[in-house]
Amino acid sequence: MSEFDQDLADAATRPARSARSAHSPQPAGRLPLSGLLALATGGFITILTEALPAGLLREMSGDFGVSAALIGQLVTVYAAGSLLAAIPLAIATRGWRRRPLLLMAIAGFIVVNTVTTLSTNYTLTLVARFFAGVSAGLLWALLAGYAARMAPAHLQGRAIAVAMTGVPLALSLGIPLGTLMGASIGWRYTFGAMSVLTVVLLGWVRWQVPDFAGQAAGRRTTLSGVLASPGLKAVLAVMFTYVLAHTILYTYISPFLALAHLQQRVDVVLLVFGVMALVSIAIVGVLVDRHLRRLTLISVALFGAAVVTLGLASGLPAVVYTGVGVWGLAFGGAATLFQTASARAAGEGADVAQSMIVTFWNLAIAGGGAFGGIAMDRYGAVSLPWAAAVLLIGTLLCIAIKAGINAQRHSRTRRAAATAAARLDLCGRQ
Repeated sequence: MSEFDQDLADAATRPARSARSAHSPQPAGRLPLSGLLALATGGFITILTEALPAGLLREMSGDFGVSAALIGQLVTVYAAGSLLAAIPLAIATRGWRRRPLLLMAIAGFIVVNTVTTLSTNYTLTLVARFFAGVSAGLLWALLAGYAARMAPAHLQGRAIAVAMTGVPLALSLGIPLGTLMGASIGWRYTFGAMSVLTVVLLGWVRWQVPDFAGQAAGRRTTLSGVLASPGLKAVLAVMFTYVLAHTILYTYISPFLALAHLQQRVDVVLLVFGVMALVSIAIVGVLVDRHLRRLTLISVALFGAAVVTLGLASGLPAVVYTGVGVWGLAFGGAATLFQTASARAAGEGADVAQSMIVTFWNLAIAGGGAFGGIAMDRYGAVSLPWAAAVLLIGTLLCIAIKAGINAQRHSRTRRAAATAAARLDLCGRQ
């Protein structure tokens, strides 16, 4: 934690060299939007596949004849698959050509969602969900690095932002529409529709997404070598704290909204969050290539201000809507910021670094659900924004303290260099 400021600065200012050094030359013009939107659709399907059972608990529970809690484990086992598979698969497939690997990860969703559509056995569905998580872990490890390789060097952050638009779209539009569809015509049709969409995506990727060579054997960095990349540990630490704070509140948003008598308006509140998240991605996409570190600090500060506001006025609907909007504005571009920073920090080990992002992200989600549940049980829903605020304010304080320490170090270094230069100059005159 104490290395945050310098390491984030290192990651933010390091040239985005991973795409240029190991792969074919970058296009010099504009972004390849069609290919990037194909990647975004992959992310959309991933998030939708993960979260839909949470919105269809009643329907799936009645169909399988198990409790809602057991249907909830379909989400848990998906996250476990991503958590366990991301890093090993990223390391094992570093030498593979990129597009066949990407197509394999996408095809996994056709298989698992089709099995889910047809299965009448809970255990079989649970196994399918685990392998859905495995496919997701591989896909997320590829997306950011792939988007960067497709873009000109000066637009790589913007390319990652476009590829990440599938996340807020899935959260704000896909999941509500999928839940409505599942409740109206049956949950199996929803998963079947995702399989059809994924088949279309396979053709889209084959048509519009270029292929790249894997990493040559002599240039492959070990896991420990990638982790030792200057700035990467700080990026992972800040991201973990950030997502942990987000999950503590987001997981239990319904009981928190009940404090302002908004428990029947959860869909509207989450729509506000999703719309502002899209605005955030648009802003980050324009500015990330030039202001990565500054945007990261602004995002953490905005999120901190939002949760403090929610904690202070949890019973006032208008303030809650405002706080959730600011929260969405802070959070929407966060994935782009952290993935861009990790890719820059890791260089040619970008795909392995992305797998670490996936792993730490899922650990934070699991931890946020657990810590949020403990806070709910002991102190009630009113404690949730304060728990998030402690994490975010602590992160900002660590960054600020380290900034002062680094400023003193740089000042001493400059003075020492100036003294040495003066002595050399004096010696030269003698």
